[in-house]
Amino acid sequence: MPGGKERELRRRITSIQSTKKITRAMELIAATRVVKAMQRADASRPYARRITSVIENLAAGGAEVDHPLLREAEQVKKVGYIIITADRGLAGGYNSHVIKAAERELMAHRAEGKDYSLFCIGKKSNGYFRFRNYRIDHSYTGFSDSPTYEDARKIADEVAEAFISGDVDEIKMIYTEFISMGTQNVTVCGFLPLESTETIASEGSGSAEVAASFEFEPSPEAVLEALLPRYVEARLFGALLDAAASEHASRQRAMKSATDNAEDLIVKLSREMNAARQASITTEIMEIVSGAEALGSGGDTDDLAAILSELSSDASPA
Repeated sequence: MPGGKERELRRRITSIQSTKKITRAMELIAATRVVKAMQRADASRPYARRITSVIENLAAGGAEVDHPLLREAEQVKKVGYIIITADRGLAGGYNSHVIKAAERELMAHRAEGKDYSLFCIGKKSNGYFRFRNYRIDHSYTGFSDSPTYEDARKIADEVAEAFISGDVDEIKMIYTEFISMGTQNVTVCGFLPLESTETIASEGSGSAEVAASFEFEPSPEAVLEALLPRYVEARLFGALLDAAASEHASRQRAMKSATDNAEDLIVKLSREMNAARQASITTEIMEIVSGAEALGSGGDTDDLAAILSELSSDASPA
């Protein structure tokens, strides 16, 4: 029945309007959170830059250490992967892009005969690889949208322990780097072993004169050795903050797109409902006219016929 179709369309429109309210609210929440995440990421960068600067100056000044975090394996047999995703979905392709990049790296190394160890951060990566029967050695959840330095310290300690103990020979990190509100790139980078202090000094702005102007206790080498674990924590914390900002930015875009699509669908269904209502009215008029003619009422049906013709033309879809 036309009336039944009209009721069905009305229910669909009401449902979509409710969904639109939810997606709009989620868009506004994500917009607020991405600003805070960007501020946290910006606030953490001076700390990371200062640690890097001190290491550069010490290395340029001739300080050398034989730290386990700097040692490179003669033969890489097992690779660890730090995979940073979100705990929640509804963020467009944010999680899937990271997971696909990680799986490509993982399959490439397995094709070379190398073993793997997964450090999954976020429920999405954990669920994906567990469902596909990958071995997950470490899993971290519950803080993807607002990580703290303590979270980074805990993960960095376990990652460093696995590397120092020789359980893994190399560690890579896959996460989403936040560049701007409209640009976030999936990044695959080496995490451990660290670059040599000589490399850090040559790539940075370290100065032997600056290092010579300070007196370090107990020694420059001891200070450098103590700073390297902090350097690892700072790098991981920066990646977690970038990933959190990228998650909120992706969710804002996804929810805005969902809201816009809901609005377009409401307009389309409203037109269909109006056409169905007009068709229903036309049918009722036709029944009245047909009934009057059948009863031989002798009434003038010319006016009704004109109205019927006009309604039929209005009822045609736009």
